[in-house]
Amino acid sequence: MARKSTRNAQGGGTIRQRPDGRWEARYTTGRDPGTGKQIQRSIYGSTQKEVRQKLAQITAAIDKGTYQAPNKITVEAWMEEWLATFCANKVKPLTLSSYSAMIKNHIVPAFGAVELQAVKGSHVQRLYNAMTKAGLSGKTVKNVGAILHKSFSVAIKQGIIAANPCDAAELPKAEHKEIRPLADDEIPRFLAAIDGSPMRNAYALCLFAGLREGECLGLSWKQVDFERGRITVSQQLQQEKGKGGRYYIATSTKSGKPRTIEPPPIVFEYLRAERVKQLENRLRAGPVWNNPDDLVFTDEAGKHLTFFMFYRRFKRIAASIGRPDARPHDLRHTAATVAIASGADIKSVQDLLGHATASFTLNVYAHTSEQMMKDTAARMQSYYDGLAAKG
Repeated sequence: MARKSTRNAQGGGTIRQRPDGRWEARYTTGRDPGTGKQIQRSIYGSTQKEVRQKLAQITAAIDKGTYQAPNKITVEAWMEEWLATFCANKVKPLTLSSYSAMIKNHIVPAFGAVELQAVKGSHVQRLYNAMTKAGLSGKTVKNVGAILHKSFSVAIKQGIIAANPCDAAELPKAEHKEIRPLADDEIPRFLAAIDGSPMRNAYALCLFAGLREGECLGLSWKQVDFERGRITVSQQLQQEKGKGGRYYIATSTKSGKPRTIEPPPIVFEYLRAERVKQLENRLRAGPVWNNPDDLVFTDEAGKHLTFFMFYRRFKRIAASIGRPDARPHDLRHTAATVAIASGADIKSVQDLLGHATASFTLNVYAHTSEQMMKDTAARMQSYYDGLAAKG
């Protein structure tokens, strides 16, 4: 029969051998705030030496204030808790839907069944490697990594884990896809091609003002100041993920901050044309007209336009001018490159586009900013040459 013994352990706690032959160490982590009773926990091992070492590590962590109470919650269960408690009503619906999809498609299949406290940097690294090997973009891997890091950071604050395993993994380098804005000779051809299109004025707004598709289709008349020549971008049209997802107006932009821009005057010519067209549609529709959000761009009955139609008609127009590869977002890129080529500084372009930082704008439009630097260098050289000539 196994010998039963109880003795003080080094560093605190007690160690004893159980009747089944295993060794058990009991230790106290504090007191229950409700009952005032001591909270005692146990650890087990096949030898006395093993449990003594475990106990020493635990008591040292308790003394340092880094001790984490055992918690059996799995990664999948924690992700569900994180989404429901710490994300719902705190992030945009589209963002929440995106988080949920990435967790379901990537994180849960990789190590969703692993206990949260058992996750190591190697688990995260293997996920990154597998996604990269599968051909997913560096941006997608980075987005998954951001979800993991955020959720694990909350777990640290909740006292479930002591460290963030994402810190021990390396994300792949994000490859920036080369942007292809409309070339100088393609812009007039594009403007001629959209003439007569029901979405002519919307495409022109994206081209000349650099609005995102959602910002353009979600623009309301109250955001347009014809007198001062300004547009306040503070909301966007969005669609829920999934087939047949409903459309709604999100009262914020992608960056989360509204911005006021002063686009070139030609923008307001297109907006005035749209206002006339909408008034005509409203008269024809009569009681059928319904535009509760006072949107600038609607169909004949006042309903918002759809991303599908916006995209499909754009692709036809782009193909007609020899740019079948172009996307609606390239209109925004065109606005930025034209602004830079016209002499606008990066900070002004950042404000126009609503980017969070000027460094992001520089990274996206590096090829254009390089030309701007060359132009600046040429102007400086010309200035110094002028000084030399005077001397």
